[in-house]
Amino acid sequence: MSAFAGIETIATERLLLEPLAVTDVNAMADVLADERLHEFIGGRPATREELRVRYEQLVAGSPDPGEIWFNWVVRRREDARAVGTVQATLIHASDRWTAEVAWVIGVRWQNQGFASEAARALVDWLERRGAHEIVAHIHPAHRASEAVATRIGLLPTESEVDGERVWRAVERR
Repeated sequence: MSAFAGIETIATERLLLEPLAVTDVNAMADVLADERLHEFIGGRPATREELRVRYEQLVAGSPDPGEIWFNWVVRRREDARAVGTVQATLIHASDRWTAEVAWVIGVRWQNQGFASEAARALVDWLERRGAHEIVAHIHPAHRASEAVATRIGLLPTESEVDGERVWRAVERR
């Protein structure tokens, strides 16, 4: 189909972004259990069973043939400890690929640069494979995510989706 036909592990200096597997539920349930992660997105932490069902859906992939889902668990290289996730939804339209990206780092591992390092690696991976546009939706009061978006080269736009500001980087090739 395209350069986006498969997912692989992405390595950075301190992190490994490993393709999400249903077996990651236990490690990720602990990482995602903190209520503070829901301050800007609403809801509550998922139970292990809810997370397992969600991971089964994510691993199965998008039912829409014009859309590809990529999900990684972010792990520290030093001890393979899961600290968060990154994801990209690739949308194909008019011979162009747009990647909608997101990142979540568990509260215990925030303020260490992991979100920026993982998101930068994700964006680089997407661009090497031909993504024409990178987009993130960020709550307008979420300063930490805005800082990550800025560090990875995204700029805020005037557009909003579901109360979140659209941040965008256009093809740099």
